[in-house]
Amino acid sequence: MIVGLMTVELHIGGATTLKDKRRVLKSIVDRVRSKYNVSIAEVDNQDLWQRATLGVAVVSNETGHVNQMLETVIRSIEANGGADLIHYSVEIL
Repeated sequence: MIVGLMTVELHIGGATTLKDKRRVLKSIVDRVRSKYNVSIAEVDNQDLWQRATLGVAVVSNETGHVNQMLETVIRSIEANGGADLIHYSVEIL
């Protein structure tokens, strides 16, 4: 069993309140979760209204499939338009 973990840091420039941030994140999380069947959640910076950290997890029996899924997810998040990608890191267990 191969587990892929990805941490994604985002800047939400258009957010002026936590409510704005939650709206943008809900859109990203719901779309990624339903389209790619991965586990995704906000894992840090919950109190900052223009910054978010998401955690993404994928489980498979092949390392190549895990890497492909995580790359696809990061491309989808970048293409969203509601938030700018600051940094991401991937760990394969």
